[in-house]
Amino acid sequence: MAVVAPSADARTRDRVAQLLFESGAATAAELGAQLGLSPAAIRKHLDAMLADQLVEVRETRPRGPRGRGRPAKAFVLTAAAREGFPHFYDGIATAALRWIAEHGGPEAVTAFATAQVSALEERCRAALLEAGDDPIARAEALAEALTAEGYAANATTIASGGQLCQHHCPVAHVAAEFPQLCDAETAVISRLIGTHVQRLATIAHGDGVCTTHIPTPPRVISTTDATATTVRTDK
Repeated sequence: MAVVAPSADARTRDRVAQLLFESGAATAAELGAQLGLSPAAIRKHLDAMLADQLVEVRETRPRGPRGRGRPAKAFVLTAAAREGFPHFYDGIATAALRWIAEHGGPEAVTAFATAQVSALEERCRAALLEAGDDPIARAEALAEALTAEGYAANATTIASGGQLCQHHCPVAHVAAEFPQLCDAETAVISRLIGTHVQRLATIAHGDGVCTTHIPTPPRVISTTDATATTVRTDK
């Protein structure tokens, strides 16, 4: 039986998928530039991958000190497409953490997880230098930094504060058994944003997206305001 070689279109789409897997998210222009394709050509491939539910579109703020500007459309792999990539190192990583847990206990796993994300924290901290003190603004800057690290992240404002979503997790299969990896990452997010955060969902536990809630900071009433209120009440 003759073996049918993949078509040129199929090979190109495999390359698109590989780029998105490695980068987390990219615009059509970025993908076209990396593959040497015209805007019309890369759009044809992306439209086909959208139809096959291999990629999806999300909005990402242009890079800049305050994240201003019209949102750009970026493409990310769907969860189903990500599952198509082999996880060659997951087995080794899981076995290593099992060995650490057996010989050092849960505390050793926690220490390893903390050390593992320390370099990521420093790189993201450098990207947040011009983000200011507002937690939501810092979350937007952090989302851009995490996207550059391959997490395909975005931040949005919601009624109760903000929400940081990560559409890809490089260690999801390992973190399913060792949640200390997720805990260490959540602690990093909290320190970088500068406020308490709450993890609502994780890819490691079967959710489609890692979702972190950023509550609105409580409003501080100054002594002057309180005094003025008291005076008005007495009248």
